[in-house]
Amino acid sequence: MKNFLLTVYLVLLTSLAFCQTVKKVKITEVEDYIKNSDHPLVVNFWATWCTPCVEELPFFIETIKRYSEQKVELVMVSLDLPSSYPNKIADVIKRRNFSGTFFWLNETNADYFCPKVDAKWDGAIPSTLLVNSKTGYRKFFGRPLTDRQIELEVGRLTGLKQ
Repeated sequence: MKNFLLTVYLVLLTSLAFCQTVKKVKITEVEDYIKNSDHPLVVNFWATWCTPCVEELPFFIETIKRYSEQKVELVMVSLDLPSSYPNKIADVIKRRNFSGTFFWLNETNADYFCPKVDAKWDGAIPSTLLVNSKTGYRKFFGRPLTDRQIELEVGRLTGLKQ
């Protein structure tokens, strides 16, 4: 019986350790998260139905792993419809083995939330905001990025590349 309970406990603990949670947020919470960060952030706006979004995320994940000493954090903000929250979003994250911090933006008015991210953002995705509050670095891309562009921009974000 002890072995059975230990096995169940270990399975549950392992499941919880690998379970990705997607937090429901408003744009003001995203703004606060960015403002209060003490390390470089790559904030990617994506959706599960957006092929370019899903295709570029592995490049961000791989690149950010190489900058682990600089404590770069990938924040993925899903713009999926409410019907996709949380199950479909979590399923894609799990199936694709995405790693990072996951938010679902609980907003419907892009005219309200887009300018809060960047004045030039027209709502197109994927879009990415790179922020380093320690250095004042802030750069926004309202389009998909290539693996080379991601490498270059994350290097700039950390101050390791010009």
